[in-house]
Amino acid sequence: MAEQVPHADPDRILAGKRVLVTGVLTPRSIAFSIAEAAQRAGAQIVLTSFGRAMSLTERSARRLDPIPDVLELDVTDVAQTEQVAATLRQRWGGVDGVVHAVGFAPEDALGGRFLETPWESVAIAMQVSAFSLKTLARATAPLMPADRGGALVTLTFDAAQAWPIYDWMGPAKAALESIVRYLARDLGAQRVRVNAVAAGPLDTVAAKSIPGFAALKQSWSRQAPLGWDPSDADPVADAVVFLLSDMARAITGEVLHVDGGFFSQGAPLDLGGNAED
Repeated sequence: MAEQVPHADPDRILAGKRVLVTGVLTPRSIAFSIAEAAQRAGAQIVLTSFGRAMSLTERSARRLDPIPDVLELDVTDVAQTEQVAATLRQRWGGVDGVVHAVGFAPEDALGGRFLETPWESVAIAMQVSAFSLKTLARATAPLMPADRGGALVTLTFDAAQAWPIYDWMGPAKAALESIVRYLARDLGAQRVRVNAVAAGPLDTVAAKSIPGFAALKQSWSRQAPLGWDPSDADPVADAVVFLLSDMARAITGEVLHVDGGFFSQGAPLDLGGNAED
């Protein structure tokens, strides 16, 4: 018979879980909403940041209750990633969940210059936004309990289609989603689940750096059946908490769209009018 998992309290579905959250910069970060939601759901959390961003992350951490520690982590630095894993092992004895909320592309890889972008910029976008998930998974999956496993969740932006202005972040997110599936394959025997959440456009510091982002978010609700509020990251955070929880224990290798239903529609809702005879 399959192992029976007790039904979780829906308000405390991460009770007793130890979760590492990357990518918190300001309280407008999607990762901040995830950290906040994870705490409400009962998790202990630790945040990561690095370089000049550390002070911003530490300031944001002080708005959480309890205030989590912030560990230094550059996801392109394998040695530093392994050091974070060692710190978590020493502190908690292991980890139950990891949130990969990291992405970056140089300015010349965005904004309509797809054909002109040099490989050097593409390589940075790919390493930070996609390959780093494998780096993080390799370091943290061994910390997840052998008897019940754990979960890795990353954030993506629908990579099945080409988007205006998004340019090389599109292929980077496509690579990320593929890496999710391959990690799900390789880590499944360890009961480690790997999934992605494809969020609709949200008002974050990173989004503001993408030329034309304002026009994209304004048009989103025209096609999303449920509408879309780009200032509200809570629906995305709640979906991540679900995927981190035991309630998602049979889900891996998936991309869950949390976008108001935009992805399911082929054309804007208000595309109408009478056709000519």
